[in-house]
Amino acid sequence: MNKQLNLAVAAAVLAFSASANAGITIPAGDWTVDIGGNVNAYYTHTNVSGDFKAAGFSNNAQTVQTGLLPSALGIGAKTRQNDLDIAFQFTFFTGVDSGAAASSVLGLNGAGANGAAGSNTLNIRQAFLTVGDASWGTIKGGRDLGIFGSDAILSDMTLLGVGVGAGAGGSSTLGRIGSGYIYADWVGQFSYASPNWNGFSFSAGIREPWTNGSSQTVIRNDIGYEGKVTYDFNVSDVSGKAWLGGIKQSHSLDTGAVKDYDSEGIEIGAKVSAYGFGLVGYYYDGTGLDSNNGASAVGGLAFLGGSDTDDQGGYVQATYTIPGVGTKLGASWGESNSKAQGTTGYDASNESWIVGAYHPLTKSLNIVAEYVNQDVTQDNAAAAGGKFDGTRRTVSLGAILFF
Repeated sequence: MNKQLNLAVAAAVLAFSASANAGITIPAGDWTVDIGGNVNAYYTHTNVSGDFKAAGFSNNAQTVQTGLLPSALGIGAKTRQNDLDIAFQFTFFTGVDSGAAASSVLGLNGAGANGAAGSNTLNIRQAFLTVGDASWGTIKGGRDLGIFGSDAILSDMTLLGVGVGAGAGGSSTLGRIGSGYIYADWVGQFSYASPNWNGFSFSAGIREPWTNGSSQTVIRNDIGYEGKVTYDFNVSDVSGKAWLGGIKQSHSLDTGAVKDYDSEGIEIGAKVSAYGFGLVGYYYDGTGLDSNNGASAVGGLAFLGGSDTDDQGGYVQATYTIPGVGTKLGASWGESNSKAQGTTGYDASNESWIVGAYHPLTKSLNIVAEYVNQDVTQDNAAAAGGKFDGTRRTVSLGAILFF
């Protein structure tokens, strides 16, 4: 049962790709059409203390909202033509709330604008094609999950739950984004994934040039590059993987106030499962990667810092699945740090502890309970008194259904 559910989670996050195990399969001439997705909803209760109150975050915020995974419907198809496997995928994501102000999306602020006759948003995060063959690999073109940071989020137990960033509505919370890893995000790309050679494989690609969120006008962004080498293993009752990845993009500005700079980073991670136990360890390091500057921005979103920051972080996670019952119990700790220079510079830390219980009521339906303690501290030249120190504590309870 847990294996089926884990496959469903991976399919949901990886855009319910045409090669994944979808819930509904329909033959259509030479094509096989796959339809799958998830619906989830959580009650969340968030208390804040310290400088989060002064920053406008609501204390005792209670809401019903979507978790880290937005609710989604994926439609894809695959076929074999001229000795090539070809496929396409579209996936539509949304939340369960009745709409929220732009400032509260992704849990940035606890003061949402949900109200009567409201409407939420539809986000098409995946639209891509693939062509390839088992003998030489697969080429992808279109919008899909990025390569750098993808294994970090796929290994995060809060994929089934909420994590940090609750209390604001919107179509997603944050899980461990900005508090242990940089968000892989959904990005336009041309990428290549190799076959698996006795456990070894690699993927690499170019990605659309993203602006950097700086107040300076960006006149040119070079194309982005990212890649990853992976080793998967399965020996007796022990299985797992290890990976090493990197990302790079250059930014050019039209002013001398901020110099041109590069966003670049490396990551290393590993996960292992044996006899019901699971362990994950992950670390990243780089420059110009993050926007993790306390309460004024959502951390973990690539390149939005707008300057040549010094960024690093990681997380560790341990889980245990109770035999027979199937309930997965987990605990994790993670932290992201970001430093920026100049008159508006900052030295920020976003740290969180998360414990959770994930019970498979059926092979498709999971009941989830989580507790999160998030501490954000910062030396900030622009903040009142030059300091920021706040804590958010969240309890969440809900369910996620895969189909």
